[in-house]
Amino acid sequence: MNKLKEKYKKEVVPGMMKKFGYKNIMAVPKIEKIVINSGFGKKIIGKNGQDRKKIEDHILKEISLIAGQMPALKKAKKSIATFKLRKGMYIGAATTLRGKKMYDFMERLIHLTFPRMRDFRGVDPKLIDKKGNLSLGFGEHTAFPEISAEREKSIFGLEVTIVTNSKNKEQGLELLKLIGFPMKIK
Repeated sequence: MNKLKEKYKKEVVPGMMKKFGYKNIMAVPKIEKIVINSGFGKKIIGKNGQDRKKIEDHILKEISLIAGQMPALKKAKKSIATFKLRKGMYIGAATTLRGKKMYDFMERLIHLTFPRMRDFRGVDPKLIDKKGNLSLGFGEHTAFPEISAEREKSIFGLEVTIVTNSKNKEQGLELLKLIGFPMKIK
């Protein structure tokens, strides 16, 4: 069994029940999924079909290394002439992690990626929305341990959204703290 999942069951659930007065274990908020996505529209604008395909394949390969599963390509919903964007063009990639892969990714994020990041002082509580979901933006995908920064020729940014089923920001913040996310102290 995953260490983080075990920690959730043994430490987080009792801690949340004590703090918020839940009477049933099933009422305690949990992490439902993690969505990893990257928009690469700016990189492919003005490129021919072959160059576009190379960029798409590179980003798909890198995200699949980070996530542990293949992402799906996302298409533009409408054409925007100013940005040289056509309807149906691939402009991003996203993948959703659940279950074991989700806990494995979260463990790597907390214990390997955050310590590797330059000038990391903790996760800002302002990044948590009113439903308790955490959205993290990474300017460089090389912060993840699966990516070798030395051999990397094209660096891109990505976003990681941790979706919880908590009722409000306070519960979401407490859940993430108890799981082990390093929060920035005000």
